[in-house]
Amino acid sequence: MKKSSSISRVAIFFAVMITIHFTTSFILHFVPSGIQPTLVHIPVVIASIIYGPRIGATLGLLMGLFSLTMNTLVLTPASHLFSPFVPNGNFYSLLIAIVPRILIGITPYYIYKLMRNRTGLITAGIVGSMTNTVFVLSGIYLFFGSQFKGGINDFLALIVSTNSLIEVIATVLITSAVVPALEKLK
Repeated sequence: MKKSSSISRVAIFFAVMITIHFTTSFILHFVPSGIQPTLVHIPVVIASIIYGPRIGATLGLLMGLFSLTMNTLVLTPASHLFSPFVPNGNFYSLLIAIVPRILIGITPYYIYKLMRNRTGLITAGIVGSMTNTVFVLSGIYLFFGSQFKGGINDFLALIVSTNSLIEVIATVLITSAVVPALEKLK
C-alpha cells in the first residue's frame, strides 16, 4: 500500500472521529441524563477491521492524543484521569488516555481475521468497544481508585451499566453496517 493512501485513509477516519466527538458532545450537552457514551472509537474499530492493525493503532493513538488534548483544554471533573497537565493528573493519566485507545485499533482486526464472517464482525465490534471500556476503567480503578473515597465500585458499575452498554450496541450496529460496504469498495 502506498504511504500517501495510508495517510489519506488515516486523515479521513480522523476527520470522522473529530466530527463524531463534537456532534455527540453538542447533542449530549442538551440531554440531562448524565450518560456520556464515547462513540469516537467506532471509526477506529472499522479502520482496524478494513485496513489492519497499523492504521487502526495509528487512529487509536490519534484518539488518545485527542482525548488528552480535550481534557487538557476543557476541564471537567474527570479531566485529571486523561491528562497529566491538569490538577491531580499524573503519568498514569497519560497511560489511560493513550494505551487503551491504541489497543482499540489492534484487537478488532485479529478477532475479525480469525473468524471472517458476520459473527466475527459482531464479535470484533464488541471486543473493540470493550477494549476501551475495560482498559480505561481498569486504569482508573488501579491508578485513581483511592481518590473516589470508597465510591469507585459504584462509579464503575454506573459506567459499565450505562455508557459501555450503549457504546457496545452502537459499535456493533454501525460496524456491521459499514464494514461490508467498505469491503466492497476496497
